[in-house]
Amino acid sequence: MITMKDIIDDSHPLIREISKEVKVPLSEEDEKLALDMFEYLKNSQDEEIAEKYDLRPGVGLAAVQVGQLKRMCAIYIPNVDSEGNVKNIDQWVLVNPKVISYTEKEAYLRHGEGCLSVPEDKSGLVPRHAKITLKAYDALTKKDVKIVARGFTAICIQHEMDHFDGVLYYDHFNKENPTAPIPNAMVIE
Repeated sequence: MITMKDIIDDSHPLIREISKEVKVPLSEEDEKLALDMFEYLKNSQDEEIAEKYDLRPGVGLAAVQVGQLKRMCAIYIPNVDSEGNVKNIDQWVLVNPKVISYTEKEAYLRHGEGCLSVPEDKSGLVPRHAKITLKAYDALTKKDVKIVARGFTAICIQHEMDHFDGVLYYDHFNKENPTAPIPNAMVIE
């Protein structure tokens, strides 16, 4: 089971390295890594388990964050209605994902992004594409998938894919004024 002690932070040199493509079908080792990363996200969003194991909540986790330079990331985003009931869950373990198209329209999270590998939150806004289309192998369904992601889900996927190239969210901040609103961008709560 992955816990916070397994997640490297932004002071670790590996976090800035370029991740390598992963051979598909996955080896037993890569499949275990994929499922362990996914399990971390689910556990981190379960209040009881998160408290017991001191897990920071997350919606995405890239393999490099657990010390593996592999182009794999887990995504687990429950979508809830106004009463707090889960309507559906965006969930994948993406292997070698590639964005094949995106909108020019930008989006950002009103309160900024966070990262399990950044222990001290950094304030700033991160411009992302509001909608992306990607192709990948999904280790959960064991199938090639084409995903159209919008809004929060699109932002999460782009954040995780940045990790493959050694990029952290705060690298995207406006250097002069990190919290300046991004003109004409969609603001996501």
